[in-house]
Amino acid sequence: MAVWCTGKIIEVKAWTDTLFSLIVDAPIAPFTAGQFAKLSLTLEGETVQRAYSYVNAPSQTPLEFYLVHVPDGHLSPALLSLQPGDEVLVTEEAAGYFVLEEIPEAKELWMIATGTAIGPYLSILQQGEDLERFETIILVHATRYAADLSYLPLFEQLKLRYGNKLRVQTVVSREDAEGSLRGRVPALLDDGSLEAAVNTQISEENSHLMICGNPEMVRETQKYLKEKRGLRKHLRRKPGHITSEHYW
Repeated sequence: MAVWCTGKIIEVKAWTDTLFSLIVDAPIAPFTAGQFAKLSLTLEGETVQRAYSYVNAPSQTPLEFYLVHVPDGHLSPALLSLQPGDEVLVTEEAAGYFVLEEIPEAKELWMIATGTAIGPYLSILQQGEDLERFETIILVHATRYAADLSYLPLFEQLKLRYGNKLRVQTVVSREDAEGSLRGRVPALLDDGSLEAAVNTQISEENSHLMICGNPEMVRETQKYLKEKRGLRKHLRRKPGHITSEHYW
């Protein structure tokens, strides 16, 4: 059974009408980059909780969560309305296996995300541990609109930190945006434009792909990689090339 601690809201940062970050101070237990916590509020006498990944590295405080505002959702409207000093419950222990220790050896590591699923990768990259075993890291963030690319300044900081080791490519599906590819990740893999943009080729010998985000994108991307590129899902008992997590 989950153990909860009380967090205090430091800031609610609105990126767009639909995207926001919660900055929270809470006495949580140590966690591993890539894991998630649950946030909870009591609303009209009912306890409502949802899982959200940490954006901050385990070594960083305060905590940061990246959320989408669903107007008719059970929890996100209430979280968006919180003010500094308000309280929210946070699970003391983090959970999840979308972490680097589950990733096998590879020459290049792809981190593909849609929307708010960029969070786990930002936690991993900001922590910076266990990344030396990869020669190249390719971070792909896909959104509907350019305004949804909330963490572009952090991407630039990470590129400075990692140099040529890190390649970042943004993707926007519903409009043209400078510096971004236009389309959907599965199609951009199929026509070769995503690999061309980051100057590398996915292969069984060299690549491992972490895929996190919209379930449809995850399914289609996995299907393409398995059927067209000969890659297989990674399992502890049978190492492979694809590690994925659906993210609502």
